[in-house]
Amino acid sequence: METRVAVMGIIVENISSIERLNGILHDYGKFIIGRMGIPYREKNIHIISIAIDAPQDTLSALSGKIGRLDGVSVKTAYSNVITNG
Repeated sequence: METRVAVMGIIVENISSIERLNGILHDYGKFIIGRMGIPYREKNIHIISIAIDAPQDTLSALSGKIGRLDGVSVKTAYSNVITNG
């Protein structure tokens, strides 16, 4: 199965969505290479970046689930690195 490396940028404006977001990320944990979270207290938001290596349909599904959370925005940048995993 072909996998692709990508980075997801996530901004959480609704703090009550964090628990559900963490649950979704846990469900996709086997694909996640690394994660960095930064609380921006002055603006009352959280900024999260996820490095991930997964099949294209998995990347799309994860991004869609995150994007449907209330007060959560996500954007994905895809690399040209595609491997057979």
